[in-house]
Amino acid sequence: MSVITVIPGDGIGPEVVPEALETLAVLGLPLAVDVLDHVNADRFLRTGETLTDEEFARVRDSSGVLFGAVGDPRVRSGEYARGVLLRLRLELDLYVNHRPARLLHERVSPLRRAGSREIDCVIVRENTEGLYTGIGGRLRVGTPDEIAMDTDTSTYLGVSRVIDYAFGIARRGVCMVDKSNAVRFGGALWQRCWTEAVAQHPDVPVSHLYVDAAAMKLVSDPTQFDVIVTNNSYGDILSDIAAEVAGGIGCAASANLNLATGFGLYEPVHGSAPDIVGRGIANPFGAISSLALLLARLGYQAEADAVDKAVAAAVAAERCTADMGGTLTTRQAGAAVRALIG
Repeated sequence: MSVITVIPGDGIGPEVVPEALETLAVLGLPLAVDVLDHVNADRFLRTGETLTDEEFARVRDSSGVLFGAVGDPRVRSGEYARGVLLRLRLELDLYVNHRPARLLHERVSPLRRAGSREIDCVIVRENTEGLYTGIGGRLRVGTPDEIAMDTDTSTYLGVSRVIDYAFGIARRGVCMVDKSNAVRFGGALWQRCWTEAVAQHPDVPVSHLYVDAAAMKLVSDPTQFDVIVTNNSYGDILSDIAAEVAGGIGCAASANLNLATGFGLYEPVHGSAPDIVGRGIANPFGAISSLALLLARLGYQAEADAVDKAVAAAVAAERCTADMGGTLTTRQAGAAVRALIG
């Protein structure tokens, strides 16, 4: 029997992840769960431990991991997040961040023009390089002459493989987003990899935008996009914009993937949201939709489709939390989805 590792984490993670697990139970699939509910900020503050080698091995040896959230306002150091989520992304080489954005109901989009609301795209974000590698440093710290440097790192392997993934999932076309007019060296590498990939896929419609123009177009008319592929920092920003115009970050799901090993880490993108912890109002749809991404990757496409349809039906019926126009609690919203799974 395949095993899914579950890390509820911090904040609202332990509130929304159980709704995903109860949804999994309703489906009756031959999947076991290994819950690491002790990997959280509470333990880090007590012991200084992030993700131990034994716990990492349990994750690595499973079929995938369902993750809740990482982050706690009591933790001032970035060591904790780096030791948990970033360790998993980097050491498992989860080089693709796959962020689908699809409008579930026109009621929840902030866009004024009805014709612009039908967003149905995927942001493909390079997930292991760029500005988030931690390469850099500070000089003359605490003085008026302080200097801080973060190195934006791109490799031919990293860029080419994420662009190749984007072409592999395209339905209507691929748009590559960079800032090569200002970021000369990394931009040149992205342009080289893009040119090579376009030549290898002559039948796929393609386009290129600078990141500022892409951000504007995602807000003014997101319907023009199918797949956007970009670097780590630009993808971080653009994927949240796409989620918001599609109805809000509370229902946004993501997958962090290694196509070579088949391993994936699946998480809602809303973060730990400490301001609403314990109030029973956190939106569980992002976690439930992340479960659907996991199931599809494991070969349970019919079940994944059933979960996605149930989430959309719950939103349409306003059987959802307040952030999407409903009045339900976290638990009630999760139960509404499960009742709609056919």
